[in-house]
Amino acid sequence: MTELTTLQAFATQMRRDIVRMVHAVQSGHPGGSLGCTEFFTVLYNDILRHQAEPWEMDGTGQDLLFVSNGHISPAWYSALARSGYFPVSELNTFRKLNTRLQGHPTTHEGLPGVRIASGSLGQGLSVGIGAALSKKLNNDDSLVYVLMGDGEIQEGQVWEAAMFAAAKKVDNLIATIDMNGQQIDGSTNEVMNLGNIAMKWEAFGWQVLHMKGNDLEEVRATLLKAKTMTGLGKPVMVLMETIMGHGVDFMMHSHKWHGIAPNDEQLAEALKQNPVTLGDY
Repeated sequence: MTELTTLQAFATQMRRDIVRMVHAVQSGHPGGSLGCTEFFTVLYNDILRHQAEPWEMDGTGQDLLFVSNGHISPAWYSALARSGYFPVSELNTFRKLNTRLQGHPTTHEGLPGVRIASGSLGQGLSVGIGAALSKKLNNDDSLVYVLMGDGEIQEGQVWEAAMFAAAKKVDNLIATIDMNGQQIDGSTNEVMNLGNIAMKWEAFGWQVLHMKGNDLEEVRATLLKAKTMTGLGKPVMVLMETIMGHGVDFMMHSHKWHGIAPNDEQLAEALKQNPVTLGDY
């Protein structure tokens, strides 16, 4: 396993990457991206069976990750670049025309690590189930991971997919919901109260785990446990409590930072709170 100090350095650098990318084009979604830094850090360093080069779309023999809440692309792009999927310097092209790093992940430009266009919320779990079934048919024992947002599960397609995965015993699938309690128009409780999410997934036939998503050690321990629960006839759901804007104090806990960019002064303050660790692009 990766040393905790190494993971902390990776996560801190991710936060710098995120705020710098969004600030540079004055567009993007920093809040949820910052909240998921520890999740991506642990996934790419200690959990996923993956390789950056050579990268192949079908991912045979490798674990697959589908990020359904594609608006948090700054976090994903940073993790991919810092894991060797493409040059870190390419983060400079975020959200610019005719580049591979679009605001929501796309596939037509062939960005390594990205296997579906995402951001149209509610679709990622269905895609992940399809990929997991494909692996079963091909006797591929690697796993499929899906990340969703809590506001996203207000979409009906998610629950159709949840029912299907349990009915078809898709037990090589580990899904995670980023439970930051915020969405673009306010808190999830105000927009559409989600009720007892754990009971819902359990009722749909899933195995359910909980974790504090901004605690590196807890994220790693929980995802390792989730892997031991695969192959038992049920899909696995991890409910991940995070803080929107985690690591930048003036962004934390507020839905207002779902989709706005920091100004020059705010960027400087965010970077001050997250000193450079791996080197800026």
